Amino acid sequence: MSTGRLYGVGLGPGDPELITRKAARLIGEADVIAYHSGTHGRSIARSIAAELIPDGALEERLVYPVTTGTTDHPGGYDGAIADFYDDCARRLAAHLEAGRTVVVLCEGDPLFYGSYMYLHDRLADRFAAEVIPGVTSFSAAAAAAAEPLVRRTDVLTVLPGTLPEPELARRLADTDGAVIMKLGRTFPAVRSALAQAGRLDDAVYVERASMGGQRIAPVSEVDSDAVPYFSVILAPGDRAPRNRDTADRSRPEVTQDPEPSAAQELLVIGLGPADERWLTPEASAALADVDHVVGYGPYVDRVPVRPGLQRHSSGNTVEVDRARFALDLALSGEKVAVVSGGDAGVFGMASAVFEAAQDERYGEVPIRVLPGVSAIQAVAARAGAPIGGDFAVMSLSDRLKPWPVIEKRLAAVAQADLVLGIYNPASRSRTTQVADARAVLLRHRPADTVVVVGRDVGRPGESLEVTTLEKLDPATIDMKCLVIIGAAGTSVTPSGAVWTARSVD
Repeated sequence: MSTGRLYGVGLGPGDPELITRKAARLIGEADVIAYHSGTHGRSIARSIAAELIPDGALEERLVYPVTTGTTDHPGGYDGAIADFYDDCARRLAAHLEAGRTVVVLCEGDPLFYGSYMYLHDRLADRFAAEVIPGVTSFSAAAAAAAEPLVRRTDVLTVLPGTLPEPELARRLADTDGAVIMKLGRTFPAVRSALAQAGRLDDAVYVERASMGGQRIAPVSEVDSDAVPYFSVILAPGDRAPRNRDTADRSRPEVTQDPEPSAAQELLVIGLGPADERWLTPEASAALADVDHVVGYGPYVDRVPVRPGLQRHSSGNTVEVDRARFALDLALSGEKVAVVSGGDAGVFGMASAVFEAAQDERYGEVPIRVLPGVSAIQAVAARAGAPIGGDFAVMSLSDRLKPWPVIEKRLAAVAQADLVLGIYNPASRSRTTQVADARAVLLRHRPADTVVVVGRDVGRPGESLEVTTLEKLDPATIDMKCLVIIGAAGTSVTPSGAVWTARSVD
């Protein structure tokens, strides 16, 4: 490793008094001061640290070849920027190889959307390098607005305004506190996303936090044509202290003893196995009419964000608790939908809702299940018609039933010569059950029984494999797969389609 030393120095958000003592000392001792600038050549970083730069220090101005405009570089914007950072690294490496101390100035914190990190990637394996943290722009913005972002167990999410608008809206709806960076020309889409997520009224705009010309205003009052890049939006979590230490912001207050007439119908909706193409018109219309959506996180994420819709995500093993939460909301008069992937009645939330509803206090809550395209239908359709005859469906998960029961049912299905659809074949904690199930089936089915393995059907990267029971490799199966085991009447056409005869000899 060469003798020169590289420092990535965070300067904070703009006020020179927010530069740390360590950063100031290193700037004053530097042989080389490097800083980035836009195509206009002016550097905000240098202006922040100007009084600290020693006389005689060499200065390396790193001027971007392009910012957000077009470029004729063959690799496009990404290619032009990669070449730029490569050139910057070569320039700084020459100083480091000569034994000089190089300080790279960076607004805010060097590793928080900072330009320095790309130089660090290219140089830190060859030269001694150290990062000096700085106050972030959103910390300064929150301080300037006197706006607490999160309290206690709230989650804070930092989002770039360059995200696609639907994705930004979804993430805003699913977090407690949020910070949105990288505004400028993205501001109109960001404001729209805030409105869709129901967070526009509370969102605060902070421009040039801690700098001259600092401005604070409600986002709803900001002119879209006058938003600079150096601005931040704060979408706070709780805006006031909690009344109870155990309060749960994700669970709205519900009336403990509502009038019977206040209860609303609880909808249980199957979303289909993939994107909106698999969502039925009935389900889509129902989702557009409810005020709350409750479900496992990845399924809630598939429901479009809109103003007034509250989304309540939870983990994958709390189905009955989730159902009680939805029932409580419906009992208090809220319009609620519980969502499942595929069909809610096939290893989905419908059964959990009815289980929770056995509690007599939910006796006044009507429950309606809206069907969806099931995963087995999706995989079977991709394969051809493997469930065109009699078939059975099983889950290999032993979370709710013991493995001996699963083995007994596998043997019974195999002996009855039914096509078998297998849900939940494997997970990170269940790694042997596909092999065990295959062994059980081979005791009753021939080795050349047709097998279909569908993975992520309907989603990007979907795959479909047609194999046999003997050649099925359990190591290739995970939770994203659905497996169909054929019967005696199942065969494969010359073109590779799988189908099961309707008639049985």
